Amino acid sequence: MFPKIFKIIISFLFLLFGIYQFTEDYIGNGIFYILISGLFILLYFKNEFIFLAFLRLRKQDFEGTLKWLNRINYPERNLVKKQQGYFHYLHGIILSQTNLTQAEKHFKKSLTLGLSMSTDLAMAKMSLAGILMQKRRKREAIILLNEAKKLDKHNMLGEQIKILQKQLKRI
Repeated sequence: MFPKIFKIIISFLFLLFGIYQFTEDYIGNGIFYILISGLFILLYFKNEFIFLAFLRLRKQDFEGTLKWLNRINYPERNLVKKQQGYFHYLHGIILSQTNLTQAEKHFKKSLTLGLSMSTDLAMAKMSLAGILMQKRRKREAIILLNEAKKLDKHNMLGEQIKILQKQLKRI
């Protein structure tokens, strides 16, 4: 993994070399180097290890997800703010299977750092509400569930939210 500044520098160098190739009438090479430059800019905003961790999570491979997340050294320094949010979001999902206190901390941190998609925000709030419900903190759980319901625009989490609301009524 390259640090953020190296990604920008490498992208800038490929862009300059692509422009140089255009001036030398090597149009195909110039286009290729500009595309490579765009790839490094994409990797600046989308971390490759977080992407691979999401692919592992889709297969329900929590150990593989944790392996890819552990490859990120110094997430505060090497990741953009939204990527840090997803880093903590993935840790929260993994830890919600075993350690609820740590999962709660990671979900709260991911919500403060921010997530780019509203469904991810809804999922994080719903998971945090479930953790708070297990800890008998009903008011906070109700607030988070209502926020998650508002964020779930495509009704992907509708059934899970209804189940959690029924369980909250029993408490």
